[in-house]
Amino acid sequence: MSSITSSSQQMRMDAEAAIKRNPHPDFKKVEASRPAFAKDAPFEATQTPLPSWKLGDGANDNGASLSKSHIEIDPYEAGRPATYNYKLLISAIVPRPIGFMSTRSADGTSTNLAPFSYFQMINHDPPLFIVGYSGGFDNAKDSLKNLAESGECCINIISEHFVEAANSTSINAPYGVSEWSTSGLTPAACSTVKCTRVQEAIFSVEGKLESTKEFESKATPGKKTGVLAIIEGTRFWVREDAINDEKNIVDTAVLKPISRLGGITYGRTRETFELPRPDYHETVESSEEAKKLIKPKVEGQ
Repeated sequence: MSSITSSSQQMRMDAEAAIKRNPHPDFKKVEASRPAFAKDAPFEATQTPLPSWKLGDGANDNGASLSKSHIEIDPYEAGRPATYNYKLLISAIVPRPIGFMSTRSADGTSTNLAPFSYFQMINHDPPLFIVGYSGGFDNAKDSLKNLAESGECCINIISEHFVEAANSTSINAPYGVSEWSTSGLTPAACSTVKCTRVQEAIFSVEGKLESTKEFESKATPGKKTGVLAIIEGTRFWVREDAINDEKNIVDTAVLKPISRLGGITYGRTRETFELPRPDYHETVESSEEAKKLIKPKVEGQ
């Protein structure tokens, strides 16, 4: 390992320690005191919080939320560490989908598997996805280094049945150490990229790098603090028991996706409700009561 790589690795380890994500001095002891994971918990659909809601009703809490005050936070206020903004945002922008990304180096000698909660889809034609990396190219994580050099990746969606294995890949292993072996997950061949997908994953996307954008810190000018990668999906993989005949809907009850919350907390998707998107003609133009709510647009606002 070069001194540069070693230094970068130590910086990442120090940064993780500074974040202090885990609030428990003895996590295993705390976990042992909790109820067992309900593997067979049913996937259910409930009513909406207020089925009688109509246009103009506002929040469904009878105004209770209006009695609470808000605190204004300047992300750049003097003495505020950047890690405070990180912890604040990951606890508030929830739940977040997790992009479980597989990459390999351009020469094929090194592979990487890691979860990213700065992840989302942004378009369907072409299929486009974004992944956000902390740090710049000068301190690139293994996944970013591989993605930038090879231009390829595979994004897998994490389900309940392999969440522990997926989490294990977030370990701060040095470059060149593959998380595939320590996770115990199974690599499977892809069609349009050379890296492998996770065989255990119910849904996976083969992707090719479309572009990247590096960001600079506003608190510390000159310091590179983030990279955005835009990835185009080139092939989809769906487990046969999770897809419909038209191959256009994945069954959430089979997918059982895991979402990212704040700190070290994850979320399950066990319960849903359906809420149709309103049609203007049906809900406004056909209702005299709703028409009274409509105000003309004010130019410039």
